[in-house]
Amino acid sequence: MAVITLTTDLGLVDNYVASVKGAILKETPEITIVDITHEVPSFDLQKSAFILRNCYQDFPEGTVHIIGVNSEADVNIPHVALYANGHYFIGADNGIFSLIFDNPPEKVVELTISQDTDRITFPTKDVFVKAACHIARGGTLEVIGTAKHELSVRTMFRAVSENNIIKGIATYIDHYGNVITNISEKLFKEYGNGRSFKILFRSAEYEIDEISLAYSSVVEGERVALFSSTGYIEIAINKANANKLFGINQGDIIRIEFYD
Repeated sequence: MAVITLTTDLGLVDNYVASVKGAILKETPEITIVDITHEVPSFDLQKSAFILRNCYQDFPEGTVHIIGVNSEADVNIPHVALYANGHYFIGADNGIFSLIFDNPPEKVVELTISQDTDRITFPTKDVFVKAACHIARGGTLEVIGTAKHELSVRTMFRAVSENNIIKGIATYIDHYGNVITNISEKLFKEYGNGRSFKILFRSAEYEIDEISLAYSSVVEGERVALFSSTGYIEIAINKANANKLFGINQGDIIRIEFYD
């Protein structure tokens, strides 16, 4: 059975999500709809990309992923559908795809689907649903769009290493208050090369000098750093809220200092 996922900033209070699901079921009653999230802060492409990047490959190949975040089109931001890593994605070409994928998608089309109405304020329902259902029924991208060779790129700060220091940022804070950085396990191990280190954040009074295997590796209320399921260093407090207690916000600098 085909699967369509939904990642939006529509919230769960209004009628919008129900309208999108109703439109999908009207076209393909047998479809499986999975909500990834509807609680992304309005227009927040970075959080949307982080969430989808870290879960889409857990779905069966051939799954269609609708991205309804900052989705209105204009002359510079067309609607697109693409195929990457065995999955299909539909959304606005607003830079989000450059945050989801490390490499260019195998195929991209600019959507040419006509809406049933002249209202253009709800493309997630009026455009993306049509495209998703077409693909879910086995249709090809070429039928619903024209080939597009480049996607918009949104630059995100990347972790850098120099003079025995890795400098990164807090890229995502989950609902537990755990802080996920953009410092990868690979970069940490290659640059650190087994040396002692200190993870520093917010102010010099907070530091962590070891990587643990689990939150429970430390007593409740104690700070902990670990390699999260995303493959990046995570800063947490066992059964407490790290970002509030440490005052860490998305975008704050995280440093790792190595020494012999």
